[in-house]
Amino acid sequence: MSRPEAPRAQERRSGEHPPGRRTSRTPAVTPVPRERRHTLHFLSFARSASPVFLDTEVDAAALLADRAADPRPVSVVTYVVQAVGRVLDRHPDANAACSGGPRPRRIRYPFVDVKLTMDRESAGTRVVLTSVLPDADRASRSFLQHRIDRLRAGDPATMPEFAGARALQRLPFPAGRLAFTLAGRLGRRHRHLGTVAVTSLGHRRVQRFFSTGGTALTIGVGRITPRPVVRDGTVTVTPVLPLSLTFDHRVLDGALAADVLDDLAETLERPPEPEPGDATR
Repeated sequence: MSRPEAPRAQERRSGEHPPGRRTSRTPAVTPVPRERRHTLHFLSFARSASPVFLDTEVDAAALLADRAADPRPVSVVTYVVQAVGRVLDRHPDANAACSGGPRPRRIRYPFVDVKLTMDRESAGTRVVLTSVLPDADRASRSFLQHRIDRLRAGDPATMPEFAGARALQRLPFPAGRLAFTLAGRLGRRHRHLGTVAVTSLGHRRVQRFFSTGGTALTIGVGRITPRPVVRDGTVTVTPVLPLSLTFDHRVLDGALAADVLDDLAETLERPPEPEPGDATR
């Protein structure tokens, strides 16, 4: 006994289409928008990494309480950026990078520069743009929040922080690939990619995701949601922040990466450090 044909198979055989469906369904092939060229160059550069993925959950009750008490709006991402800066200052071997090839080299940075990713629009195309927040190991939350607000509100077509991406969009594709490769050399890489990357999809119902930011460590921030947890043998509901960590196995091993992730979780679970009086840095 034969099975009845699926509706789509029947349509193909009969040449008919459901009411309201377009009769022409030929895919449109177009060049990749110029506004995405910088992303393609980055992805080509990032292929040399050897990524390994870890994740954890953070009790975000203390963070959210501090955020609610602060008269100045501070995003969850800003708390994470500041904590990442403090944690990597305590784990200098993870605040590093390496180059491949027949004579691999390693560099360890005496500062923590955080590359932050942002969802922006450029010439009508939705793109990922990045900017480096220098000295996150010393910066106050207010200073970091001011920088992040400026990056999110400014015009990508004119802001100096995005000049590199605009240049890559203008260059012919082979020249842009060469320019990105030269900018990614070990001694100058941190100027464009930072020493660590932070990326967030917490504005949507995303729990965990694993990204490679072109750095030895990439921290992914998910959405805070109320979850049942056990405290002192009792089940209670608390806000939970999912964190992911991608590490480049060429630079560090899993034990150190686990130490960093655990330290980051503990730092975010403690009451945040008080802001300085002027909060200019």
